[in-house]
Amino acid sequence: MPRADAQRNRDLILTAAKKVFTERGPSAPLDDIARRAGVGNATLYRHFPTRRDLLVAVYSDEVTDLTTQGRDLLRQDPPADALFTWLRAFITHVADKADLARAIPEDGRSPLFDQWHAAMHTALAPLLARAQETGAVRPDLDGRDLLALAGGIATAGSGAAQTDRLLRLVREGIATPAQTPN
Repeated sequence: MPRADAQRNRDLILTAAKKVFTERGPSAPLDDIARRAGVGNATLYRHFPTRRDLLVAVYSDEVTDLTTQGRDLLRQDPPADALFTWLRAFITHVADKADLARAIPEDGRSPLFDQWHAAMHTALAPLLARAQETGAVRPDLDGRDLLALAGGIATAGSGAAQTDRLLRLVREGIATPAQTPN
């Protein structure tokens, strides 16, 4: 277990990196991240020896946040609203974090992407099952198809209003006849 000060520094670096990467992109100078975190460059490199290590850590945190949100939404009613709240968050994640994901160098990226994709499917599965169990969405709906639709919306990059419209169309298309939203 890391010392408390080491963990605090790591957390400060990750928080700063998320902000800097969001503001300036994944190629932002690591010196700027260290400065924003209030740590020296040596501390940053001790925790994250390469840019790749930092990119992976930041993106992994983003995936963890999204999967945690999925678990939290399992307690939200109605189940269809919980499902579509998570899908909206997934779409935002894919749209906003695509550059970050692509910035991770190819070497060793595939196993990480496989883990992250599995995490998304794992987060979606109980939300979808719960919506299906209540009859809110079609019972023949497959999580892979739903994520593909959501991913397509994310890559369309048409802005929030278009995203909401497309997501509403998906919701109407997968609702059971008695549950079709007005």
